[in-house]
Amino acid sequence: MTVESLLLSSVPGIRHAFFTRAGGVSSGIYAGLNGGIGSQDEPDKVQENRRRMAAALDVPPEKLLTLHQIHSPDVVVATEPWPLTVRPKGDAMVTKVPGIALGVTTADCAPVLMVDPKARVIGAAHAGWKGALGGVLEATIDSMEGQGASRGDIVVGLGPMLRQRNYEVGMEFVARFQEAGADNERFFSSASRHGHAMFDLPGYIHARLHGAGILMVDDVDLCTYADEDSFFSYRRSTHRKEADYGRHVHAIVLED
Repeated sequence: MTVESLLLSSVPGIRHAFFTRAGGVSSGIYAGLNGGIGSQDEPDKVQENRRRMAAALDVPPEKLLTLHQIHSPDVVVATEPWPLTVRPKGDAMVTKVPGIALGVTTADCAPVLMVDPKARVIGAAHAGWKGALGGVLEATIDSMEGQGASRGDIVVGLGPMLRQRNYEVGMEFVARFQEAGADNERFFSSASRHGHAMFDLPGYIHARLHGAGILMVDDVDLCTYADEDSFFSYRRSTHRKEADYGRHVHAIVLED
């Protein structure tokens, strides 16, 4: 049902989980543990799936928080739970309140879970290419420091995401990254199709984190597109012309 970061698992005082699609009640294209409130799955099944995730994290369902994600660098400081019907817009959360699970929803984008074990501050970021390019990782780190964290003490776990061998992009995509920095060329390799390239999202995220002063980073090194039995994938569903796709929720929580 879950995958864990070895590095985050070694940190006392937190629980975390990168959820797979195993262990849920949804069916069809959503088969398994679909946590996507924005999906077209049956709402009662999504709620049951999220209840199971909350139980795995040992928190009440109302304390497993997610956002209305918009591929932005916007960060929300979570001090208390909010209803699912009024989720704030943004793509990252931070908190120093024990018992609140910070969840990010993904289906190819990167879930990035963070903790400063000394200051007892946690963060969770949804980092697709647009969010990572726009600075969501740095904004999350800055917000954690605003809650008392120190970037030199922050430990990061990267979860399942779309990997370079399955991340084909057009040259206009490459140009966008080249405009942002000439050294971004290193995150692209040749594709089998002319006029395309393969993008290294985890490599780019690693570089952004390192540039922000984060040195303790662990990557579970799993590809959402390649492993259909374990993960939902927006890109895989798009290639198959399916009507919709399931979403994962990945989360971190401070123990009481």
